[in-house]
Amino acid sequence: MNWQDCIVIDPNILVGKPVIKGTRLAVEFVIDLLAQGWSEADIERNYPGVTKADIQACLKYASEMLHAEKVYPLAISHV
Repeated sequence: MNWQDCIVIDPNILVGKPVIKGTRLAVEFVIDLLAQGWSEADIERNYPGVTKADIQACLKYASEMLHAEKVYPLAISHV
């Protein structure tokens, strides 16, 4: 399974933020819950309809976006 099966980006839903298909739960919201220490079971229990596959898709999406990110160091002048 790839994240595209579970994650959609639609400008008419949450102004185009990536969300779990069929919901208004943003990927960033799910990642934030996990970062706060929520387990997959906690998320599934509190948000019926969200599956383990949905949560894994959120993580895969975040990982892919971070891998694609380009970082350009800025020259800092010391005055």
